Amino acid sequence: MKKIRLYLDFEKEEKWLQLMAKQGWQLQSVCFTYTFKKSLPDSKPIRMDFHIFNSTSRYQDYLSLFEDSGWKHIAGYKSVGTHYFQRTRPDASEDIFSDAASKAGRYKRASEMWMSMFACYTALLGSFAANSSNLNLWNYMMHPKSAFLTPGIWEMHGSAFRIAFFFESPFAIFRVFSITFFLLLLVFYGVCAVTYLHHYRKSMKNWDRLQNSGSLSSK
Repeated sequence: MKKIRLYLDFEKEEKWLQLMAKQGWQLQSVCFTYTFKKSLPDSKPIRMDFHIFNSTSRYQDYLSLFEDSGWKHIAGYKSVGTHYFQRTRPDASEDIFSDAASKAGRYKRASEMWMSMFACYTALLGSFAANSSNLNLWNYMMHPKSAFLTPGIWEMHGSAFRIAFFFESPFAIFRVFSITFFLLLLVFYGVCAVTYLHHYRKSMKNWDRLQNSGSLSSK
């Protein structure tokens, strides 16, 4: 079974995946969609981390560390970032993180990754906009009718208009949405970066509050 979901909150995603596991759907892989396999209901905790690895050896060491700690890697890829783990031993800890600060760090790493994508695409968009040969694409986006290049198409009538319109439409749509899609992608990257950064700051504030309350109670 495949499901399409978008989460920008690791805790909410973990809860949903655990609910799916309790209903007998075991996570198999995540690549644009979540792929599940029918299995027996499972209540073992599922936890998530975010790391991007350029080295295969470092990635294998990372997985081995979790395996030795009683956590099995059930989904995720070396250079994608998001990794999913499920506890395999009852004596293993309840979480894959040692404290709240290290747990919050996954949000920081995710934010930095999306911010780098945002910066890269912003530079590409600036270079694209500076090229005078691309000015027509901006005009197509602002005035979609101009993307229909058939001469006199908007003065045609009847079957002549229908034939010209339906023939030209796929090309016009591509002209209009090539730049629109690029802008939407840029907005998406920015939203992801800001949202993960918000979760990181919120998590760190909660951790600081706990630290301060612990210090006061020990006095």
